[in-house]
Amino acid sequence: MIDSSGASHRLSGKASYYYKQQNTASGKWFKPHYMWCAHKTLPLGTKIRVTNVDNGKQVVVTCWDRGPYIKGRILDLSKAAFAKIAATKKGVINVKIEIIK
Repeated sequence: MIDSSGASHRLSGKASYYYKQQNTASGKWFKPHYMWCAHKTLPLGTKIRVTNVDNGKQVVVTCWDRGPYIKGRILDLSKAAFAKIAATKKGVINVKIEIIK
């Protein structure tokens, strides 16, 4: 995601959401109203901009957890973050993500 020079790049793929309160990979307690996400490899604490490619809506989230573990998905958003960019009834959306910090 981030090379040794600190440069970032963008990824595209599918994102879903999660909502169950639980401990995260970072040791922080997850709550569905936080602007958080889970990603398999991003360093914990990384801030990313997530854009719904279907409607252009964006949200900034912090990666504090690992996942998703469903093939073909690149990101799990908190329910609140997902709701900022799509109706939760959709369940899975196409996104692009950009590391911002």
